Amino acid sequence: MTDAGRERSTGLRYGWTTGACATAATTAAYTALLTGEFPDPVQIDLPHDKHPAFALARELLKDGAATVGIVKDAGDDPDVTHGALVSARVTHGAPGSGVAFRAGEGVGTVTKPGLPLAVGEPAINPMPRRFIREHVAAVAAAHGGTGDVVVELSVENGAELARKTWNPRLGILGGLSILGTTGVVVPYSCSSWIDSIRRGIDVARAAGHRHVAGCTGSTSERVVAELYALPEDALLDMGDFAGAVLKYLRRHPVPRLTIAGGIGKLAKLADGHLDLHSGRSQVSPEFLASLVAGAGGPATLVAGVRSANTALDALQQCQAAGLPLGDLVAAGARETALGVLQGAPVEVVDVVVIDRAGSIVGRA
Repeated sequence: MTDAGRERSTGLRYGWTTGACATAATTAAYTALLTGEFPDPVQIDLPHDKHPAFALARELLKDGAATVGIVKDAGDDPDVTHGALVSARVTHGAPGSGVAFRAGEGVGTVTKPGLPLAVGEPAINPMPRRFIREHVAAVAAAHGGTGDVVVELSVENGAELARKTWNPRLGILGGLSILGTTGVVVPYSCSSWIDSIRRGIDVARAAGHRHVAGCTGSTSERVVAELYALPEDALLDMGDFAGAVLKYLRRHPVPRLTIAGGIGKLAKLADGHLDLHSGRSQVSPEFLASLVAGAGGPATLVAGVRSANTALDALQQCQAAGLPLGDLVAAGARETALGVLQGAPVEVVDVVVIDRAGSIVGRA
């Protein structure tokens, strides 16, 4: 497929979403169904004046069905579906039926409310559906078709790949979701992770959960699940994106929120950072030293924390001196969270800080 271009600030190469690949595969398959010929490469039209062309990896025209497979290129983004074969099988539908969507092998089915699709629907998101409908209409107009088709989308090894995503927790079973809002994958934008956080909150709200937990990793998730006996669909794999959790809850509140994570990441949240990735924010020993000083820590401890190599080093120094740095970090992180929530009706916010062993070392 053609190169999508490069992101100006980083020089990294853009890629294409599963939704764009599915749209291209459907366009080529429907064209072949009407004309007997597969356009290769096949060009599609996306928002923001993007017109990528995709090479066909597989094509089959047989027994009234046309199937096309396209290998997804996520550019320089570490996308779990990079290199996956996205296929569309197109058949004629009943007159007046429009475009009907089916989940083929490796594409999931929605089983829980709260997502932008009804329970029982194939996990093909609204924007890819719109792209596909528009391109089916264009092919029909160009080649004398009715536009009444059944589109069955598949992703090779999709069920296995889905286990590396949020899908099982969101109640999308059997495979991946067909995603994309613009069709373009921006390298390291982590937009799919942030979107999964939002969908996780939607699912928790639809399930009636009054308490959710944003966790930075699997250890903190395990600790919180045990601490509060929370079900899996109330646990949000927040990762580094504390801001995404807080901003979405500000607009879509849940009565209680727990934030849980390691001392390093939550020290950054306490210091006002909302993106906790090591490449985008750093633990400030000076900030930690100010917490120790504000709590009445002796000058020698303040100096030791100021020169600490890591947040864990600072924590251990404070533990030895009997000063609860973990609680101070938890209180600071909670204050940051409340500031982002801006008075939204999240009635209780608590923070749990853990060390690498999974022991709770601070709470607020």
